[in-house]
Amino acid sequence: MDCSVYFIGVDVGSGSVRAALVDQYGKVIKSSVKSIQTWKPKPGYYEQSSNDIWECCISVIKDIVVGVKPQHIKGIGFDATCSLVALDVNGNPISISETKNNAQNVIMWMDHRAHEEADLINKTGHDILRYVGGKVSLEMEMPKLLWIKKHLPTTWLQSRYFFDLPDFLTWKATGSESRSLCSLVCKWNYECSSEKNHGWNKNFLKEIGLGDLAVDDFIKIGNKVLMPGEYCGGLLPHIASVLGLLPNTPVATSIIDAHAGGLGMIGTVGENISNVMSSRLSLICGTSTCHMAVNSKPVMVNGIWGPYFSAMVPKMWLNEGGQSASGMLLDYVISSHPAGAELLKKCSTGNVREHLRKILNEMAASKGFTDLNLLTKDFHMWPDFHGNRSPLADPTMMGMLVGLTINSSEDNLALLYLATLQALSYGTRHIIEALTKSGYEPFKSLLICGGLAKDPLFVQIQADSLGLPVLMPHEKESVLVGAAILGACASQYFYTMQTAIKNMGGQANVIHPNASMKSFHDKKYNVFIRMFQDQLQYRKMMN
Repeated sequence: MDCSVYFIGVDVGSGSVRAALVDQYGKVIKSSVKSIQTWKPKPGYYEQSSNDIWECCISVIKDIVVGVKPQHIKGIGFDATCSLVALDVNGNPISISETKNNAQNVIMWMDHRAHEEADLINKTGHDILRYVGGKVSLEMEMPKLLWIKKHLPTTWLQSRYFFDLPDFLTWKATGSESRSLCSLVCKWNYECSSEKNHGWNKNFLKEIGLGDLAVDDFIKIGNKVLMPGEYCGGLLPHIASVLGLLPNTPVATSIIDAHAGGLGMIGTVGENISNVMSSRLSLICGTSTCHMAVNSKPVMVNGIWGPYFSAMVPKMWLNEGGQSASGMLLDYVISSHPAGAELLKKCSTGNVREHLRKILNEMAASKGFTDLNLLTKDFHMWPDFHGNRSPLADPTMMGMLVGLTINSSEDNLALLYLATLQALSYGTRHIIEALTKSGYEPFKSLLICGGLAKDPLFVQIQADSLGLPVLMPHEKESVLVGAAILGACASQYFYTMQTAIKNMGGQANVIHPNASMKSFHDKKYNVFIRMFQDQLQYRKMMN
């Protein structure tokens, strides 16, 4: 390879670790992926191993640097899920699991064990909760830390470090104990009202029963905080040797995986589409979906996380909505249906979805419908099979279906697949309405990346149901590009994050909405809203 400038982006998702070699224009030259082990000891519990994750990182990085001169790699950036890592005084894994297996030292973001602890924190009504939409989520770290203290007191006492997973990765690479402002403000209730005014709130920690975290200047949870993309440290010599890279290769302060996707997309250029950052809503669609919006001023939104200063784009305020289960929900819907289980024995998930789209087109043609969405006139879903992240911020919400019949055919599965895509799109609309009612200007476009973005029907339904154009970046791996942008900033190849975003954002295809379907989706959305209201009414009746 003759190009003299490359950056490495490493993304740790829920099920795999990926790495990419990215050039200065944001083009992915080479990538590699390796699966992560996950334990599910009981319903709602999801655990991983930090050693396993780091070994996967080593493996995929080594794959992508083969044949590249080390001096051509200028910087490395990491992103990861906002999972909680526990380490002992020697920096070794310590169990966060009731199994007492030290390999299981990571509580995943999607783990729902800490519901009582989240309720306890929310009952305090502390002013800091304004920055998480009024309620802390049990997906965040303070409820999980409180759960460990309550249920695993030995782990609590013997733990030297609690890292957010992205910060664990930079610690392994550089030895730096610094933490990312992104992780802390978004998931750890760390206060930040400006670039210079930020810190841990001792009063809050004491009130929720975690005051002992302030010991030794907050050593367990971090006392040096850097902005994403800021130089974190140089690659340790022994790590560089294993990877085949140069010692002291710049490593960037990390970012959460969804935020890396937003960072990688927000500079994307689409024909005749406004590039004003605050006019764009970014959807990072993986196991869950994160909805990222930035603004020049702080906007408080009930049920939506933030505003967070400089958590994704420097000196801009971030609001983050999301759906706890999106890709995971669609996988479940297909695999749990008799026809889906049979199809998955024969072909991959992607091919199953392609097959279902073909069935839907045939069904619509046989009925003389101009659009296949019309097939679900009497079939409706509320998609919160794993609780509602936003804008209701209610982890106890459950999924609902209307229109079931005694039918286990592929046609029935196709309708269920379609209803799921529609429900996820209406969830996006629900989040947008909350943002605009609270002060955001109307959005002019959506940016989409991630696994679900590879489903053309999902993308078109998002456009149609919202009446907004959707930008699909030419470079499909926006999360990896976002991580590489961090590395580019840490290396000082680009002196500002905004310059890196502009130069590495790339081009996008624009998917325009079908205006003729807006009224149909408006009606379905009204049913969608009525369904959650009905669920709340059922609870009231039963209690």
